[in-house]
Amino acid sequence: MTTPPASPVAPTPDGTSTSRCPSCGAPASGRFCSSCGTALAGATCATCFASLTPGARFCHRCGTPAGAPSTAPSRGLASALPWAVAAIALVSLTALVVGQRFGARGNSDAPTTEVLDGANMQGATPIGPSATADAGRAPAGPVPRAPDISQLSPEQRAERLYDRIMTEHEAGREDAVRSFLPMARAAYEMIGPLNLDQRYDLGRLGEVGGDTALARAQADTILKVRPTHLLGLILAARVARMEGSAARAGALDARLLAAEAAERSAALPEYLLHRNDIDTALATARSAAK
Repeated sequence: MTTPPASPVAPTPDGTSTSRCPSCGAPASGRFCSSCGTALAGATCATCFASLTPGARFCHRCGTPAGAPSTAPSRGLASALPWAVAAIALVSLTALVVGQRFGARGNSDAPTTEVLDGANMQGATPIGPSATADAGRAPAGPVPRAPDISQLSPEQRAERLYDRIMTEHEAGREDAVRSFLPMARAAYEMIGPLNLDQRYDLGRLGEVGGDTALARAQADTILKVRPTHLLGLILAARVARMEGSAARAGALDARLLAAEAAERSAALPEYLLHRNDIDTALATARSAAK
């Protein structure tokens, strides 16, 4: 059944045209009846904005009651927010790129200050164009370490890897030790004929890596060249303990104690580099001899 259209009534004293509500018969003006909320001519749904039939009490499209307040969200801020975020991101990215370009340009003439630790943490080896000019000059402050060893000589690469492996071993990070060992052994193989200090380092790498054959070979070679060499005796004693030979380890400890005075007076460079190893081994030997 179709609801009859609103019937016109006489104008109000202020001149506003009114009609009667087709539902309740009350005088009404505008788009909805102020008495019952029924839609008048020209009314639209507050939710879906569909045109309402005069006299309808509900929207024929979405069912919203006629005259109900709008439930549609405000589109102003919601629609502008994505654009605002995108604009802020673009400005930030532009500022970052410009800053990096100007920073790189400003530092292009600055000298290289990266350094690498020397053998067994005993010093620093500068690299870069300013290394020669600044060789006798004390550094003004702490300098960063170079991130890789690709530009080093085989000797420097071997020393750096040895220091790193010993640090990881002392910290108990055996996974890191195993990952660096192949690189370190390859670096020592590239050096060529090894001196006694390098042979001790390579033997220690064999020890921490569980390669007793490598450690024993280096100890034997050191002692063949210099039978009283403190590091050779220490390495040989370590190998004996790895192999479970307490008697041989004790005999090597005795040789170490007997050779200490004469060998320390020789002041070999490797004795200074491995002073901690020597002091620890001597303390162990003296304790075992009591």
